[in-house]
Amino acid sequence: MLSNLSFPNLISTVGTLLLRNSVRHASKKSGTSTANVGGRVRPKHRGIRYNDGREVQAGTMLVLQRDLRFHPGLHVGFGRNGTLFALEQGTVVVSCEKMDPNWNHTWVQRFYGNRKGQTIYKKFFNIIPKPQHNRFKLVDSI
Repeated sequence: MLSNLSFPNLISTVGTLLLRNSVRHASKKSGTSTANVGGRVRPKHRGIRYNDGREVQAGTMLVLQRDLRFHPGLHVGFGRNGTLFALEQGTVVVSCEKMDPNWNHTWVQRFYGNRKGQTIYKKFFNIIPKPQHNRFKLVDSI
């Protein structure tokens, strides 16, 4: 088909074939929505809720944390998201202690994996339980 055409006709035929297969691109960037630009992120309010010497009930959240900054001590539970909470009613006591980590725990591996063999001191939250009342009555066995 192209062999019997003259040079000007050949150029126009090749140009037509090229135009059929070419794609036109935009010369300017497309505009984007500005609705979410510079939006204010809501604060997460993480940190210590109840500090040393405060009275708490069982189930009270003591610390909300993302990293492993504070550790659970006596009568304190550790939630899946790192929350420390009271297991019993009593007084909060915060202490700085030498840590003996459980290296099989995923949180410990993530935050202390590079410190294996070192001495690590961390803050522990403990609950000193309220003393029970001594008004028990003995019941004779039947």
